[in-house]
Amino acid sequence: MISSVRFPHLPSIKSSSLPNFNDDRRINAISFSLRNDSRSSSSGKVFARKPSYDSESSSLATTASEKLGGYQSDSSSSFTDQVEPQETVSEDTQVLDDVDAQKIETEGQDQTSALSTSRDQSYKANIANMSESLNHEVGQRRIPPPGDGKKIYDIDHMLKSYNGHLDYRYGQYIKLREEIDKNEGGLEAFSRGYEIFGFTRSATGITYREWAPGAKAASLIGDFNNWNSKANVMTRNEFGVWELFLPNDADGSSAIPHGSRVKIRMDTPSGIKDSIPAWIKYSVQPPGEIPYNGVYYDPAEEDKYVFKHPRPKRPTSLRIYESHVGMSSTEPMINTYANFRDDVLPRIKKLGYNAVQIMAIQEHSYYASFGYHVTNFFAPSSRFGTPDDLKSLIDKAHELGLVVLMDIVHSHASKNTLDGLNMFDGTDGQYFHSGSRGYHWMWDSRLFNYGSWEVLRYLLSNARWWLEEYKFDGFRFDGVTSMMYTHHGLQVEFTGNYNEYFGYSTDVDAVVYLMLVNDMIHGLYPEAIVVGEDVSGMPAFCIPVQDGGVGFDYRLHMAVADKWIELLKKRDEDWQVGDIVFTLTNRRWGEKCVVYAESHDQALVGDKTIAFWLMDKDMYDFMAVDRQATPRVDRGIALHKMIRLITMGLGGEGYLNFMGNEFGHPEWIDFPRTDQHLPDGRVIPGNNGSYDKCRRRFDLGDAEYLRYHGLQEFDRAMQHLEENYGFMTSEHQYISRKDEGDRVIVFERGNLVFVFNFHWTNSYSDYRIGCSIPGNYKIVLDSDNKLFGGFDRLDDSAEFFTSDGKYDDRPRSFMVYAPCRTAVVYAAVKDDERSSLTPVSLVPEDV
Repeated sequence: MISSVRFPHLPSIKSSSLPNFNDDRRINAISFSLRNDSRSSSSGKVFARKPSYDSESSSLATTASEKLGGYQSDSSSSFTDQVEPQETVSEDTQVLDDVDAQKIETEGQDQTSALSTSRDQSYKANIANMSESLNHEVGQRRIPPPGDGKKIYDIDHMLKSYNGHLDYRYGQYIKLREEIDKNEGGLEAFSRGYEIFGFTRSATGITYREWAPGAKAASLIGDFNNWNSKANVMTRNEFGVWELFLPNDADGSSAIPHGSRVKIRMDTPSGIKDSIPAWIKYSVQPPGEIPYNGVYYDPAEEDKYVFKHPRPKRPTSLRIYESHVGMSSTEPMINTYANFRDDVLPRIKKLGYNAVQIMAIQEHSYYASFGYHVTNFFAPSSRFGTPDDLKSLIDKAHELGLVVLMDIVHSHASKNTLDGLNMFDGTDGQYFHSGSRGYHWMWDSRLFNYGSWEVLRYLLSNARWWLEEYKFDGFRFDGVTSMMYTHHGLQVEFTGNYNEYFGYSTDVDAVVYLMLVNDMIHGLYPEAIVVGEDVSGMPAFCIPVQDGGVGFDYRLHMAVADKWIELLKKRDEDWQVGDIVFTLTNRRWGEKCVVYAESHDQALVGDKTIAFWLMDKDMYDFMAVDRQATPRVDRGIALHKMIRLITMGLGGEGYLNFMGNEFGHPEWIDFPRTDQHLPDGRVIPGNNGSYDKCRRRFDLGDAEYLRYHGLQEFDRAMQHLEENYGFMTSEHQYISRKDEGDRVIVFERGNLVFVFNFHWTNSYSDYRIGCSIPGNYKIVLDSDNKLFGGFDRLDDSAEFFTSDGKYDDRPRSFMVYAPCRTAVVYAAVKDDERSSLTPVSLVPEDV
């Protein structure tokens, strides 16, 4: 089992009982990890020559058989039946865990030359034959060929100084695409590995294939053969692919019944082990057991969920409701896909979000890892229900017009060996870099070798699987900063100097993989949305691959949440409005961002949400509307609304909120966990497996007698304001005032004028603000409205008339009342809108 919890991008742990997990962004010194080349590839060693297995020698075959026969499986009782391999192997069992030790001597040496030599015609023919056996036409969909990769230099002239690195990177991508075209029939076919590996069903039976080059013998065991390790022995080809065909039973039924537990038993350089198939589509944890079991999931046609609703169109402005199915109940329990579908999705729609991002979908054996220590990459978490239950959830979201994004983890994997990929074939370097390079010391997890051919097949196919099989509409790629640099962003402070992005510390293999997966996703699904979690600010991150970029649609604007935490530790008097504006607008031109004031990161145990920073323990006793609020609560409610609106107003082209934060959820997230023993001997105390803090109290936000309701209504009004006016995606943005004395910020975005008064006591009458559109203005959102828990100091029906004449560098202006700690949004009124313009605060409930 894993020995620690990964707290993703947690700036610091506040509790003394927890280890100090420093966030990628909280580093003082740059530590470049110099290396000769990033392309030390296990695939080069596996496929450049035939591994030393001699079919004419049988001396090891007996040993392997005896080992397999006498092994005590954790999936069943004792097994004494002897395996009789169909293919004997040699004593020369060279272990592949030293593959990463072979370093290519120069940075300029071809990655794909190693890949090219690794892919000979016999392997090409082998894969082609596999594909041909499938009743699926290769090339049904076409991924466009690469462009010239030069447009980035027109977009960002500073990149021209780094054209050597960037041209090399793009050249590696081009050559890899050419190798895939040559040996696999193209990226479209290469990304359908799930139709070749794992379990595939045909009219005549089931074929099971597994890439395990380090294994010396293998057999498929499970409920279907009473865990008899000699009943279904697999054969191995010269490239380390093990295969087995199980014909249908005499009555035409499947040789492996739906729901059967299955594992692959292998004799490996590390000993005999039973593993869950790497491409398994479903896995479960039996009651009272620790390891998971793979499950053969193939229900009858009449029991399979059939999608009824088309995918929604890609929204112009992306408003994401970040969520976790398991903790989405108001009760302390693990919630289900079905309950989330019926209870939470309508709530998301009503709040005005147009996208739901679901975390912890890929199966993870340790619940408290928040889904980040993935064990089974193709399997949806069984804690929440069946694969068909998940499909029903996604279909319902589509019916409601919500796009569904999946939080996908390709940055690392669980180090579990019983139910994960780690040491799958008994070697350290099969899917991952061997040695220290393949281990993330902060996350206590394994790191993929993106220079390996079969790893590329596995990960590309994995991304496509979720799009094809479950109809997800895109992804949020986790931990991309860790992928793109050999230092993983640890103990490094990114200052924006381009030398930090294009040097020896850049993992070119990983960046090329990201280019491949983005090109594959957008080629097959042009409407798909791909968000990358990058804290480094890598230039051209959100530029299309054909133009030389990495290919993401959006970058998460992660610095904003850090800035709010920094400010919330200070007195109001020490806030600088210019600092707020700079942080919100400091992003790369031409590259879209998803901004957030806080995400799940800040809600995890050991950190604090904005609401808790602002109101602390007063949240438990002074949130009833019929009770006098404390000054801390009054301040907290006012600033909570202002922080969220200015973040949405200035921070990016997309917006994200973690479920419950919209109403200032009073509890942090603490997953049920036992004591964790760290490698250095420290112990993280658990919580006795409690689910009490692993839930969301939506009832608090719905209760009109609590002040939480006002915060929830304001968040809802924000989303409908964007829906009505589209200010986040408008090309017009102008900041006309950053007044440190008045603590006032005024800016235009789209056709709206935003006025924020952060002063803690000063309210301003007849306060003149600049604008560009002439005519009359009306209030369309007012944080001081009583509905939102405000003091109702403004008349939302009033009209404001512009005066010509330059003011704050704007061609005209109008005067307003700006109460302290309020945010007010004004919209120009056209003549034909005068009678129909309604403040967003009055949007009806059924919208």
